[in-house]
Order: sequence, then C-alpha cells, then structure tokens
Amino acid sequence: MALQAPEGTKDLLPDESKFWTYFKATAAEVFGRFGYVPIETPLFEQTDLFVRGIGEATDVVSKEMFTAVSGQNLETLLGGGTIKAKSRLSLRPEGTAGVVRAVVQHDLVPQGAAPAKLMYAGPMFRAERPQRGRQRQFNQVGVECLGAEDPSVDAESIIMLMRFFEAIGIPVESMRLLVNSMGCDVCRPAYRDAVRSYMDAHADELCDECKRRAETNPLRAFDCKNSGCAAVMAHAPKITDHLCGDCRDHYGTVKQYLVGEGLSFEEDPKLVRGLDYYTRTVFEVQVTEGMGSQNAIGGGGRYDKLAEEVGGRPTPGFGFALGYERCVIALEAAGYEFPRAQRCDYFVACVDDSVRPEAFSLVQAARNAGLTVEMDHQHRSLKSQFKLADKLDADQVIVLGPDELVAGTVTVRNMATHEEYAIGLAAMKSLLSRFGNQLFDGDFSSMLKSASEE
Repeated sequence: MALQAPEGTKDLLPDESKFWTYFKATAAEVFGRFGYVPIETPLFEQTDLFVRGIGEATDVVSKEMFTAVSGQNLETLLGGGTIKAKSRLSLRPEGTAGVVRAVVQHDLVPQGAAPAKLMYAGPMFRAERPQRGRQRQFNQVGVECLGAEDPSVDAESIIMLMRFFEAIGIPVESMRLLVNSMGCDVCRPAYRDAVRSYMDAHADELCDECKRRAETNPLRAFDCKNSGCAAVMAHAPKITDHLCGDCRDHYGTVKQYLVGEGLSFEEDPKLVRGLDYYTRTVFEVQVTEGMGSQNAIGGGGRYDKLAEEVGGRPTPGFGFALGYERCVIALEAAGYEFPRAQRCDYFVACVDDSVRPEAFSLVQAARNAGLTVEMDHQHRSLKSQFKLADKLDADQVIVLGPDELVAGTVTVRNMATHEEYAIGLAAMKSLLSRFGNQLFDGDFSSMLKSASEE
C-alpha cells in the first residue's frame, strides 16, 4: 500500500495551493492598509514559551502540543536522563507566543516607540482528534499589535478582520461577531473565585474534566462541549457583572467604536477563548451555516501581560488569528467558485513536429511579453492539443503548421467564441511585444486587424 499523509494533515493540491497564496496576499493587502508588516518565526520554539505564555492548565499545553525531540535527546530521556530547557522543543500550536517572543528578543518596541504591527501566515500543530474543520496541522493567518493599550487598537483589529472576511468572499450575513471582556488582574481573580464557587455548588452536574478545571482554571469550563456542563455554565456568574471601572470603560469604548463603524455584534459573557493570556477584550467570528460545531473562523483579544510572561518589559498587546481551512469550508458553503491553478492566456498548437522549433520560439516570445503560455510536450495529435488547451482554460490557441510556416502566418482561435483569425507570424510577435498581457484588456480582433495591416 502506498504511503499516505499522516492522520490529521492534508496536502494542498495545486488549485487549493493557489488559493492559499491568494488568501495570504489578500490578508497582506487588507492588513497592510492598517499598517501591518510581515514577520516569520520558527515552526518550533522552546516548550517553556508555550507553558509560560499560553498556560500550563490549558488543553493546548496539557494535551495538544507536539514535542520535538532529537535522536540524541531521545536516547538521553529513554536512559532516564534529563535534557536542558533550551533543548525541550515543541511545534507551535499558535502564533502569538512566538511573535511576542521575537518582539521581546529583538526589542521591536523600544521604550516610547510606536507600536509594532506584525502579521504572519503559516502552519500550526495540535494533537487533536481530526474532524472536519479541525486538523493536526492547519494554517493560520494572524496579526499582533504590541505597544498600545488604547481600546481603539482592539476595535481597529476587529474591524480589520471583518473587512478581510468580506474581501475573500464570506457573506456578511452569514457571520456572527461575538465580543466580551475578560477583565484584568484587578477584577478577574474575584470573578474566577465566584465561578469556582458556583461550580463547586453544581459539582454533581459537571463532567470530571470540568471538576478538575474548577481547581486549576474554572473559566475553561465555559469551553466544555459536554451538553450538561454547557447547561450548568449558562447560568454561571457573568464577567461583565464583575468588571472593575477601568475594564468597564475600556470595554464600553471598544463597543462604541464598533457601533460607530456600523458593525453588528453580540455580547457573549461566556466567551473566554481557549488561552490563559487574554485580558480585557476578547472576540470571535462564527459562521452561521455549513460549519457544524466547528463554526469559529477567527478570533482573538488583548494580552497585556504576555510580554512579561516571556521575560520582556510590560508591553500591552492585541491580536487575532483566523483559520484558513475553516474559511475554505465557509466559502464552499457560500457557493464560492475557487480559481483553477492551471490556466493560460495562449496555447500554441503544432500541426506536426516540423514546426516545433518555431512554435517553441513563439511560446518564449509570448512569455517574455508577460503572458502565460503553454504548448504540447508529448507530441499529441492536433485534436488532443485542443483538448489540452481547453483543459488549461486557454483564452486563445495559436495554430502553427507547415503551410503556415511557409506562408509566414499563424491561425488564432478564440476558445470562447470559436472565431479564427489569420495573422502574419512577424505581426503576431510584434503584437505580443507591443501589447503583452494588455491584449485581453482591449478588442482583440481589432488588434489583430491592425497588426495584419502592418
């Protein structure tokens, strides 16, 4: 049996790989208008970065991280030895911790400097049970803004994400924007205690995992997928009833900015996201149809303590990530037509092998003019070459045969209208050099006529 991709991973075949490239380019264009620039961080980091940054009690750290061990270190561990902290490595389960580590390590936000606005795109890794919309290797696009705590940053980021979703074709009416505040170090401890007390009073109605969470991190119980736990937590104390004055004002200003931009949103006091580093604003974008239970396509929030957790000076931050694979599912549900990877402007067809050298020269001339051009490399019949041109979605087919070569002409067929034009070979090359890929922006037949009369 032939080897296959590991469970929970998938190959991005040419059509989808091309869309992934377009997806990233669209993100760069939209986020770039808001001042974000690209950053690339390693696929793996020291495990301690995620333990300290994301939180040891989170499912991501305690259950889902892939640990990377070299052969030598594996022998050391199997022999009962230990390895140094810098050699304990894990594949990144999310992008924020690595970007913040890079900001701290390279001092990208010196004291008093303007915020660092950074964006990234690439694979993340989590050892989850594979299902639709949830893979062990998945792709994310994300942004991080480090160095500004004003609520305008929160609102700007949320607005920017919604603009991106619209730009790639997800219908506005199919999305729900949920917002909440997680409070801060001043007000969240008391709220956490209130939730823990509530869970203790309903312990007999909770699953074993939530009973454990009540001791380690009770807010994680809001994420439990058990229907019984969800029913219990629906009546738990609300964070918005426990916010301190500063957090209440911050949250109110964020909402005011969103309303001012005409964004519809729902307040969800149970929205806590899955990572410990969040403070104050958190948000999530969900798709209402075609996604099933895995309906979140993006989200994030504020993390004003994360830079300190990884050894840096106090640096407020806000960011989000969106899942590429889930966006693809949402686009499919909306009837989006994905572009094909293989297509060309021209296909040069040879009647027989005697004209191949001249056909090859014409192909290169067209490519030099900025056009996407293909020809047959397998000595197919003329009929089969036309089938191949159709498969490649060619706009025009240039036919070159012995008779045309003697006469110094070519025949051009429009594949959409099936109209054919005879034009001198020299005139064709002149047309390509003069107009290049602008040929399809104007009246092609008029250009042919003009070139034929030269």
